Amino acid sequence: MVKPTSNGAQIHVDGQGLPRRIFLILLLIEISLVVLDAVVNYGRLIDVGPVRRLFNIAREDGLATWFMVTQTFMAGLVLWLIFLVQRNHSASRGNTMAWGFLAIFFIYMAADDGAEIHERLGSTFKALYPAGQSAPNGALLNQWQGIFPSYDWQLVVLPLLAGAGLFMVFFLHRELRDRGARVTLYLAVSIMIAAVGLDFIEGLDHQHAWNVQVWIVENFRISADTVRHFSKSLEEFLEMASMSLLLSLFIYHLIQKVRPRLTIMLR
Repeated sequence: MVKPTSNGAQIHVDGQGLPRRIFLILLLIEISLVVLDAVVNYGRLIDVGPVRRLFNIAREDGLATWFMVTQTFMAGLVLWLIFLVQRNHSASRGNTMAWGFLAIFFIYMAADDGAEIHERLGSTFKALYPAGQSAPNGALLNQWQGIFPSYDWQLVVLPLLAGAGLFMVFFLHRELRDRGARVTLYLAVSIMIAAVGLDFIEGLDHQHAWNVQVWIVENFRISADTVRHFSKSLEEFLEMASMSLLLSLFIYHLIQKVRPRLTIMLR
């Protein structure tokens, strides 16, 4: 709400309602991206390759990826603001550095989504330690690569990401004071775990017993391309929704750190 004053104007920001409205707007955009992919791309509403690729949610060079990268980067910026607030409020060094670590982690995740860093690391690992072949000082890694049934990036990078995620959960559980914020945190993490699970299934061989996609194709007579595409669409939607929850949660926490109601002076 904007109120004129003798010195200019004041913009009052409702600290309770703003994060919720931001999340709903982001969720609406994400649903729209899923629908556009289904109608424009998969449904061939526009049978022009470049346009369809723009709306293809399964590609890494479309609108959905740009939206996810932007959203993750914004989460990193909000975490950086929390870090600065904590430092200015003379919080403990450990607490301040934890917020700084989370800010760096989310900014890295934005770069990772945009540049496909984890996929490239997985491909590098596969090239250096191919399954069934011996390499200097890499026999154990060759065995792991041969045993792991899904994408190589999950074997290489996922443990590090999972460790950072566990740190985030334990740290934020202590920092977040109200029950609603904690529920939002655990909901966001659960949704992200579900998305990673879908990606794990996607990387399985067709003969693997855990490949649910093959079971769906065989029992419901749906084409393999359809199942694979919409499984990827669901995975991307879950990732975006999880990040939207985290972004709105960080904004809520930042506002609570400053004050429940913000006033911005315009002169």
